[in-house]
Amino acid sequence: MNRRKTKLIVVLLCLAIFCAVLAKFTGVARCCFLGLFRGKAVTAFKIPASSMHPTLKKGDRILVEVSEKYVPQRGDVIVFKYPKDRSRSFLKRAVAFGGESVEIKDGGIYINGDKLKGPPFQKLRYESLGEFGIEGKPFVVPDRSVFVLGDNSQNSRDSRYLGSVPEADVIGKAYKIYWPPSRMGPVE
Repeated sequence: MNRRKTKLIVVLLCLAIFCAVLAKFTGVARCCFLGLFRGKAVTAFKIPASSMHPTLKKGDRILVEVSEKYVPQRGDVIVFKYPKDRSRSFLKRAVAFGGESVEIKDGGIYINGDKLKGPPFQKLRYESLGEFGIEGKPFVVPDRSVFVLGDNSQNSRDSRYLGSVPEADVIGKAYKIYWPPSRMGPVE
């Protein structure tokens, strides 16, 4: 292993220990670091549930790049303020954007009538549940909003139930799993 990668692993392990201690003594499940990684604001999160399985598993710890200027792209895993309790943060995959029509049918996601193909959508099956974007009832995403879905479609409270998320409520993009070491790598 080269020196740079070893140094990164040591820094990430120290970050994980710090977050664990902070969570233990303050009850805070995330902590924020400014300027530690690539000169960006970075927040660490612990995945509390299985709504993003298999991409993210319960207990994974991830890094989220925080930026007011970040504009989500289709397929990004994003963190946003939970619409029903804005003091909480949720994490889901960005699927559709303002002005687009989204419909979930036959296990796939259809945007403006065309099925999404390619990674990550080709390997996941999405269920037509909830009230927004379900089969036979396409949902048009309002301007400056994002339609988000969990990768574990049967176990995710996402835009199918909550409606779209205002772009202003997007906190940032999940980009790296740092714990456990066996799962360390990019969030895809």
